[in-house]
Amino acid sequence: MSVQKPVLDAANRIASRRKDWSFGVKEIVSALPHLNKSTVQTHIVSRCCVNAPKNHPHKWNYFRRIGRGRYQVEPEYRMRPEKTERKAANASGDLAGPNGAEALRKTLHAVIQRDEGAFVVECLELPIVSQGKDLDDAVANFREAVALHLEGEDLGAMGLAARPDLQILYEVPAA
Repeated sequence: MSVQKPVLDAANRIASRRKDWSFGVKEIVSALPHLNKSTVQTHIVSRCCVNAPKNHPHKWNYFRRIGRGRYQVEPEYRMRPEKTERKAANASGDLAGPNGAEALRKTLHAVIQRDEGAFVVECLELPIVSQGKDLDDAVANFREAVALHLEGEDLGAMGLAARPDLQILYEVPAA
């Protein structure tokens, strides 16, 4: 499960109650206590915001900044809560478990890009970035960074399985 989907779903649940489809960053962070606060904030203000600077290799145009700390769900992504919950339950990796409980995420996703002589690895679900001099070094450093980040954490509370797999995509320019 990627972070952007729960963020969009929470934004839709909150914003659908308002005529202007607006929400605050703190509202979304409060609605997603099982996710890392910094990651949720980054997704709202940067990764998922159409009028934010292009700082990330992956962007989703879900929100528009309309004021300090205020955002609006873009019309093409507006969805009423009953549709949001149904769609979330059917999304890959997010199927409900026994008794309607949410299934634990079994895979963490990351992207590797070459950046000025190094390979940089960025996790899409957690605030983890590492690098290495070559691909093998970058992957080894990323695995270590993930292990250190998750050490001593309650993985179930974070929505993660006990030993999540890592899925890493190597991204290269088309030209």
